[in-house]
Amino acid sequence: MTLTTIFVGAVIVATFTIGLFGIRIARTTSDFFVATRAVGSIWNASAISGEYLSAASFLGIAGLVMKLGARAMWFPLGYAAGYVTLLLFVAAPLRRFGAYTIPDFAEGRFASRRLRRIAALLVLVIGWFYLVPQMKGAGVTLELLAGVPYWLGVVVVGVLVVAAVAFGGMKGITYVQAFHFWTKLTAISFSALVLLIALGWSSGARTPFAAGLPTFPTATEVTFARETRLEVPESIVVVVDGTTAVWPVGDVEVPAGTKAAFAAGDVAPTAASIGARDGIAWTVPFPDGERYGLLGAASLLIATVLGTMGLPHILVRFYTNRDAPAARRTAVVILGFVGVFYLFPWIFGALGRVWVPELYVTGDTDTVVLALPRLIGGTLGEFISALVAAGAFSAFISTSSGLLISVAGALSHDLYAQLFRPAASAARRLLYFRVGAVFGGVVAIGLGLLARPFDINVLVGWAFAIAASAFCPLLILGIWWRRLAARGAALGMVVGGLSATAAILVTMLGDVDGLLGALLAQPAVVTVPLAFAVMILFSLRARPPRHADQLLLRMHMPERAAELLRMEI
Repeated sequence: MTLTTIFVGAVIVATFTIGLFGIRIARTTSDFFVATRAVGSIWNASAISGEYLSAASFLGIAGLVMKLGARAMWFPLGYAAGYVTLLLFVAAPLRRFGAYTIPDFAEGRFASRRLRRIAALLVLVIGWFYLVPQMKGAGVTLELLAGVPYWLGVVVVGVLVVAAVAFGGMKGITYVQAFHFWTKLTAISFSALVLLIALGWSSGARTPFAAGLPTFPTATEVTFARETRLEVPESIVVVVDGTTAVWPVGDVEVPAGTKAAFAAGDVAPTAASIGARDGIAWTVPFPDGERYGLLGAASLLIATVLGTMGLPHILVRFYTNRDAPAARRTAVVILGFVGVFYLFPWIFGALGRVWVPELYVTGDTDTVVLALPRLIGGTLGEFISALVAAGAFSAFISTSSGLLISVAGALSHDLYAQLFRPAASAARRLLYFRVGAVFGGVVAIGLGLLARPFDINVLVGWAFAIAASAFCPLLILGIWWRRLAARGAALGMVVGGLSATAAILVTMLGDVDGLLGALLAQPAVVTVPLAFAVMILFSLRARPPRHADQLLLRMHMPERAAELLRMEI
């Protein structure tokens, strides 16, 4: 049994053990959805950070740094800054309002069942979009470290998450996710520092900031798992399946299963999906000649900064705090936790450019965190590989658990129970929750099997774009503007959510160039203002909902007074 198997097995056993503890203490609907609203700030911040720092953060950020260089900085910057807007505008008022889910807020704020159903459907879209990259991360991790098929990793993690959520609910998952956060932080920080010492450069050594294109540090053999189109920047001699060949400058089609051997010092060809970037282009956020780079960065920042407050699996966590001050403290602590974590993927990305350029050849830069520890060798290298694998599994499981709770809640609490069984007993509602968790997990596994061609962080960025376009306007205006009406809120969510989803689907299915292609790939710069505009314009022509003044007063007054007012309404 390898050390990697032992470490990953330990994470799985710990997940089930802590989840079983959740089974023992989770008995009520409140336990399953909001952990009885009795989670402390530090513990809750650990749990939120655990589910927020997903495969996109643990694997994807380092892969994007290796692939894009300085242009990748917008992702972690937006992910962290999103908690500033959440802290300033949403956390405390939302906690004072008191609800289980975003659909609960939508119905309670506007007294509209239709608004609940729309919000619940959007929760499903966002949840499944965000679950897909977690499934992909699990598949590529097991494929690389254990040599098993991609689909098996997707299925294993999917089944594990479904079991943990179906039986533990929110109260059990809170403990699981807090454990996973500290596992991930330990794994990525310790591994990054060891790699920096072992592979780092001294005077005269190789550096990721060299002006030229990446070159192979040693003789390297690459096996292509799938058919790949390569861009060859310099003519090179390659041994392909035992036969010497010359690859000229230009495009080369390589069939699946091909083995290509490169000599030390050869300039690495790059998969067409990545494109060749020299050291200068890699170190600047907006390389010369790149059109619409600033527009793409601005749209990405809008999506990540505003999308954080619209992520259903994050927002439900603020309902689990004891009161509004605790919710604010939780958001502040999260900023510190997330900020520290994001220091380390940059080390992996920079080292990957120097030491594993073969990932440019295959297009698998998402696996740089898993590939680098192998270069150390010996017991230390095996230990670091095992530690990184454990951290990666923690990322998949913790984020997937939070997302699946939101999906299961939307299916059971917001759709099925509200539409068909509004008078169901607490026991029946818990049964619906568990069935919803199984169904939501099966859908996520199925979509994850189809997600192999897409970058993990790109998939997550799209989920943020949908969340920013649909739920950010609802929350900002619903919390701070008394005139927001049910019709305006409904139309704004539909227009924002559908336009963002449609743009992303067009990007996934086609290849659109120019300004339109840039806007379709990162639609938030258009879809978020559009959703705000629709909500405002249609609300101005409608009558404000009844009790709007009392509801806003409840969200903005001191906690104890809000509790008294809630009893009066």
